[in-house]
Amino acid sequence: MKKKIVYATDFSRPSLAAFSAALSAARREGADLVVLHVLPPPVGPDAMSYVPERMYEEMKAAVVRQARRKLAALVRRAEKGRVRARAELVEGIPHEEIPKSARKHRASLVVVGTHGRTGLARLLMGSVAARVIGTCPCPVMTIRGKRR
Repeated sequence: MKKKIVYATDFSRPSLAAFSAALSAARREGADLVVLHVLPPPVGPDAMSYVPERMYEEMKAAVVRQARRKLAALVRRAEKGRVRARAELVEGIPHEEIPKSARKHRASLVVVGTHGRTGLARLLMGSVAARVIGTCPCPVMTIRGKRR
């Protein structure tokens, strides 16, 4: 069975900085690349009572279209770099869905970008990367995004 590497992206600057590392790893290992984006869950039910259902569905459809376009662009970049890739779009909580995708694909590696938050910012905002590291069934490569 061919090796697979899961590259998880939220399309942020730190996340996209990890893309080249994911490509390099896939090339080096002769692995296929799964380009994963996790759509976060919708806002809570209290907030939804203020948004008509049709408007919510239209907003969600627009977000899904935009995510698919961005995923397709990353897949094209991977293929230009001679790496076989496929896009995967799932809904859920990122730190739960990324390890789930790694298990599903029997990934040999997961690559994620990190914002590099520390102290109070990390405490308040959490760290998807840290949670993924703690629950992933395979090694996780974290790439810290460049600071401005």
